[in-house]
Amino acid sequence: DRLTVEIRRGCTRGCRFCQPGMLTRPARDVEPEAVIEAIETGMERTGYSDFSLLSLSCSDYLALPAVGVELRNRLADQNVSLTLPSQRVDRFDSDIAHILGGSRKAGLTFAPEAGSQRLRDIVNKGLTDAELLAGIRTAMTNGYRKVKLYFMVGLPGETDADVLGIAETCRWLQHQCSEIGRLELNLTISNFTPKPHTPFQWHSVSSTEFDRRQQLLRRALRGLRGIKVNFTDLRLSAIEDFIGRGDRRLAPVLEAAWRQGAGLDAWFESVERTYAAWTAAIEAAGLGGRYRALELGAWSAVEAMAADDLEAFCRQPLPWDHIDSGLDKSWLAEDLQRALAATVVPDCSFSGCSSCGVCGPELGHNVVIPPPPIPPQLPQRAPASERICRLRFGFAKTGSLALISHLDTLRLLERALRRSRLPVSFTGGFHPLPRLQLALPLPLGVEGRGEWLDLEFVQHIDPELALERLGAQLPDTFQLLSAQQVPLTGPSLSQELHSARWTMTLAPESGAPIAADRWQAAVATLLAAPELLWHDTDKKGRPRQRDCRPALIALELAAVTTTSAELALQAAIDGAGRSLRPEQLRDWLAERLGQPLVLGQQCRQQLSLSTVLTSQ
Repeated sequence: DRLTVEIRRGCTRGCRFCQPGMLTRPARDVEPEAVIEAIETGMERTGYSDFSLLSLSCSDYLALPAVGVELRNRLADQNVSLTLPSQRVDRFDSDIAHILGGSRKAGLTFAPEAGSQRLRDIVNKGLTDAELLAGIRTAMTNGYRKVKLYFMVGLPGETDADVLGIAETCRWLQHQCSEIGRLELNLTISNFTPKPHTPFQWHSVSSTEFDRRQQLLRRALRGLRGIKVNFTDLRLSAIEDFIGRGDRRLAPVLEAAWRQGAGLDAWFESVERTYAAWTAAIEAAGLGGRYRALELGAWSAVEAMAADDLEAFCRQPLPWDHIDSGLDKSWLAEDLQRALAATVVPDCSFSGCSSCGVCGPELGHNVVIPPPPIPPQLPQRAPASERICRLRFGFAKTGSLALISHLDTLRLLERALRRSRLPVSFTGGFHPLPRLQLALPLPLGVEGRGEWLDLEFVQHIDPELALERLGAQLPDTFQLLSAQQVPLTGPSLSQELHSARWTMTLAPESGAPIAADRWQAAVATLLAAPELLWHDTDKKGRPRQRDCRPALIALELAAVTTTSAELALQAAIDGAGRSLRPEQLRDWLAERLGQPLVLGQQCRQQLSLSTVLTSQ
């Protein structure tokens, strides 16, 4: 839900656990003016209210403060916000803090990765405790009170003291920032899973040891206030490592897991279902967790090796050796030895070459653009909130748009309004939104052919002009039918709702035909009923009962086929927006017909208002 523009490709920080940083070398900056032009054009054409600058390490894009301030200045009157992915805390300063957010201040995410200086040196993070504290204090002095921190457990060379250091680091940060305010931390604790083409690709891991270290950290964090913690599930980490360092024997595993429903596991599926799908696929392929030759079955086995043995071990073929990443395998092995000695390798974009083997005629060299001067910061302007004119639009939402929700419909309209450049009035407060109201949300999957929406503007505008400009930014399945000015101080749309006219198709669940006279009799019985009770539960799960008979104005049998019946319903809408729903009608008719019914196509043909307006 935002525009994303890349500002820097590649990263040369050299974090030894990071596969993307190794595979995307060399680092190449995008020209600042090209970034600014892409954002301006993209925001104009998409109507997004948020944009993000993308890089593996945004803070290493030296032009970031200048680009960010220039964008804030140019987009000052458009009510937009800038967000950045996880960034380097040692480069976070007041200039970067100023450009973040906008009308809405987004959260901050930093990744110290380890809880001790020694372990951060092992992974080549290049971050000191003093730099971490300075970045957090800068964030707090710029109005941030919540910060998200990423840590890992299970890194090579890690001891229990390093694990406990995560809790100690959090306690120390809160104490050092206490004179500024109360610092709240959201921690994500991941289990380190080694990745191919990194110096840690030879590291061995153990779920048992991960579990022990997680429990150790849980106990250490238990007494700390203002800290929320999320631990990565051990089972997901085990599958991730199994797949991430597998060979071609994984092919049938991937297919079998997909056939059992695996996919987008970390976002949508439960851990139990994901793990069950993958383990069943692994067993079906006849593989076990230790099928790889490089899996030694011990925790951090390479750390116990003598230098000569480690060198010989790292020369063994790996399943991914045939893939040329540009990095020399020998350099990765040497960097593993440097890691075990806690030796830091500087960033070659800003220091000397580290001889990784990437740079050359084929892949090029690092491209670092010197930072341009930071322009003067213009004061931010709140979006216009005057209420001068209200227009009422009739519209139809049909076809595939019936499958988007009410909230997505609002987002669609907000973006179309931005693209139209109409002088819309915005609400005030922390999160300004267009003064936009839909009469009554359409249920998901239901078409609407006589709907209403109200828009308020900061100046008088011709209804036909607004209809033309806004309609040009909407899809064909969202058709504006009419526009007319209504009193600004008059009743709202929801207050003017009178009734709704529906058409719907009902069919017997069994597929057996129902005669027309039986349908007609069921409709007549329903209309003659003195009350129509509907039983459901409130938001707290308590049972409730409501008589819906007063809402039933008219019900007709429009057509009958051998497989279904089409009905036309007119239902009153009360002051709270409640009315009859097609599923209620289905259940009542099913009860009178003595068999279950299924709903087919549904359409709300017309919402009627107390003032005589038609949306057509």
